[in-house]
Amino acid sequence: MAGILENRNTENFDVYLYSYGVEAKDHSRSRVEKACNVFRHVQELSDEEIAQQIVADEVDILIDLKGYTANTRLGIQALRPAPIIVSWLGYPSTLGHERLADYIIGDATVTPLEHAEHFSETLALMPYCYQPNDNTRPIGACPTRKEAGLPETGFVFATFNQAYKITPEMFDIWCRLLEAAPNSVLWILEPHEVAQENLRREMTARGVDSSRLIFAPKMAQTEHLGRLQLVDLAVDTFPCCSHTTASDALWAGVPLVTKMGETFASRVAASILRTMDLAELVTNNDDDYFNVALSLAQNPEKLAAIKQKIAVQKQTSPLFDTQKFARDLERLYQTIWVQELKGERKAVVLEFETKSVDCEFITDANL
Repeated sequence: MAGILENRNTENFDVYLYSYGVEAKDHSRSRVEKACNVFRHVQELSDEEIAQQIVADEVDILIDLKGYTANTRLGIQALRPAPIIVSWLGYPSTLGHERLADYIIGDATVTPLEHAEHFSETLALMPYCYQPNDNTRPIGACPTRKEAGLPETGFVFATFNQAYKITPEMFDIWCRLLEAAPNSVLWILEPHEVAQENLRREMTARGVDSSRLIFAPKMAQTEHLGRLQLVDLAVDTFPCCSHTTASDALWAGVPLVTKMGETFASRVAASILRTMDLAELVTNNDDDYFNVALSLAQNPEKLAAIKQKIAVQKQTSPLFDTQKFARDLERLYQTIWVQELKGERKAVVLEFETKSVDCEFITDANL
């Protein structure tokens, strides 16, 4: 989000940020504070007081970035402190009640128009992927395999999603991949000790030596992106697939194989890969998922070609064009605003080509 805010159109948009989380003092927080007009730390205020502040600030479009996630404050938007409320990014699904959000920002993959009846919100589709990315993120130095706790040789499958996303069905497939690819290992983000013991036990129960399951300790993002370069192939979870972890992998040059489902949360990685022109890594069933992953593990030339494609797409794909994303997002806001002024509320589908919106952007919150 910091990159998007830093690339915003300051002539047509004023941005007010309301933070009710912990008042962290770090580089990311500093970037965000500098990139907006007004930053308000409101953790100690009640929902009613925060809503009153939003009204006083005359906010036209209120964007909820949390949804049903930890420590959410949905009571704020339930009070309707702005004429238009939009759900975006934090929660990959409908909020389930029209009072909580008028629109949800998605794209043609995560929220296709044919799924509109399943959302309490009106769909607002970005032209490419709905997920923003900051193309200034540094990638740390790549450690040696030994330094990262990996064996010196052998294929590295990896998933850096949190352990609660790992289902028995997907773990079955990963173990089958380990059996089919000799000397391969599965690299997983280090979970709680109990979860580590459970995963080792489950791998043994599937006939695979649990020493081939390697846990990666948590570390700062820059260093994590550096070690990601040691991964040969990322394998996705399901039905809650990779979101930020998918774009992390591609930013580090690592291919990801995903299975696309019917829900928003199971389609994010597919959206990311399609935006990177990597539809060949998007599958629709367990057999195809297994076969695509195994084919890449057994064919070094094919894997190298995919990695080379990623290296090119990093420079040209809309996924990592932060400035273009900012412009597209602003066009989406303007389109929503104009149609609301006309008394309309219908799905917004943004065109692929950048076109100017012929309107005067109105900042009066009283519709």
